Amino acid sequence: MTKAKTTTEEVKKPEGEEVLKKEAPKTPKKKVVSGILSIDATFNNTKVLFADKGGNTLFWSSAGSLGFRGAKKGTPFAASKVGDVIGSKAAMLGVKDADVVVLGVGSGREPAIRAFMAHGIEITGVADATPVPHNGPKAKKPRRV
Repeated sequence: MTKAKTTTEEVKKPEGEEVLKKEAPKTPKKKVVSGILSIDATFNNTKVLFADKGGNTLFWSSAGSLGFRGAKKGTPFAASKVGDVIGSKAAMLGVKDADVVVLGVGSGREPAIRAFMAHGIEITGVADATPVPHNGPKAKKPRRV
């Protein structure tokens, strides 16, 4: 029986010599000057997505992905943390201005925008795209508490 050859080779180094690892550079891959910030604020969570003007998603985050759980995901504090994360990523990319599209009626609408603006990015316009029914199908029966 023969041993199977491995593709990796071990190289013996003299004692005292350390191996230096190369870190990835912190420069952005592409320059984006303006974009679209989409905020989906529900009662249970706040999701923020940043896209370029063509609509291609660059990065996103939500209160749940930051570690908030349960009822804490729907709070204004959690929304401000999400806006802060997206704002720092956008500032690293070199974004100067952004349009904002807000969906939903949650309490994280304004805090997410304010935290995003804190990174020196100018907001050129705010549009509310919350879907409103025009008396479509029959509504659910009211909840009894």
